[in-house]
Amino acid sequence: MHVLLSGIVGSTAYGLAHAGSDLDRLGLFAAPTTAFHGLHRPPESHVTTGPDRTLHEAAKWCRLALSGNPTASELVWLPEELYEVRTPLGEELIGLRESFLSGPAVRRAYLGYADQQFRKLTARDRTDPAGRAKAAKHARHLVRLVRQGVTLHETGRLETRLPDPERVRALGERYADHPQDAQALLADAATRFDRPGVLPTTPDERPAESWLQRVRTAHLPPTRTPA
Repeated sequence: MHVLLSGIVGSTAYGLAHAGSDLDRLGLFAAPTTAFHGLHRPPESHVTTGPDRTLHEAAKWCRLALSGNPTASELVWLPEELYEVRTPLGEELIGLRESFLSGPAVRRAYLGYADQQFRKLTARDRTDPAGRAKAAKHARHLVRLVRQGVTLHETGRLETRLPDPERVRALGERYADHPQDAQALLADAATRFDRPGVLPTTPDERPAESWLQRVRTAHLPPTRTPA
């Protein structure tokens, strides 16, 4: 397993971390090319806890990013200082990040995940301190996803580091106490997504395909010179 790109994601990347926040790492790796030649394909992901780290095989990461997956996508939009592994092939992938974007996928993924957080928020027992804390976390994620999705739609760039984390925290507390107030935020986001954006209707898969071919070539075993 050859890690090509890895960095610190989650609340640290968003600017929402606090003293007790976990440190989450995300990355992608290349399996040896010959591992794809047998009956069974190599594992597509490796997940560990303590430390919390998720690594996706290069092809899987590309499929996730092409589908607009928010968690996978942020790997190529991190602030420079949050990268821990950045190989030449990883650097190439960062340079291709805009080609993975498409309007319908961004809307479907970001609004879909935001709606999921809203459902979790409303399902929490907020009379219990632990439930109230979880509700606030769901609410912060809801606000963050809406902000990032709309910004992507309107500018074509993923704003991983939030410009106003204190306001996001404040909204999280408000929505934790009054979940129904978050419906206006979701409705406004849907309205903004209905307006023309800057993203294409479909992603351009050609750069990803070409990059993956280079990854596979780079991870072939060395050619042996005949004796």
